[in-house]
Amino acid sequence: MLKTSRFYGIIIKMYFNDTSQHHKPHIHAFYGDYEAVIAIDGQLLAGSMPVKQLKIINGWLAIYEEQVYEAWNHAVRNEHFERINPL
Repeated sequence: MLKTSRFYGIIIKMYFNDTSQHHKPHIHAFYGDYEAVIAIDGQLLAGSMPVKQLKIINGWLAIYEEQVYEAWNHAVRNEHFERINPL
């Protein structure tokens, strides 16, 4: 797993070759004791996240959608990808 981005106390990570459990392109978000799997389209796939932080994450996903998809495509092929700038 590589740290993709960090902002407002939220850490965004992606796993390499991570397609078996969630069949949508997604990220793993961490905030304090919260952990969630969120599809790049903003759908909460697993876990939980406070509403305020989920809105921030969804805004980040909307702003960096193209870069997140590019990172996802590299990650599922076990290829290095660049970090994505925070908000």
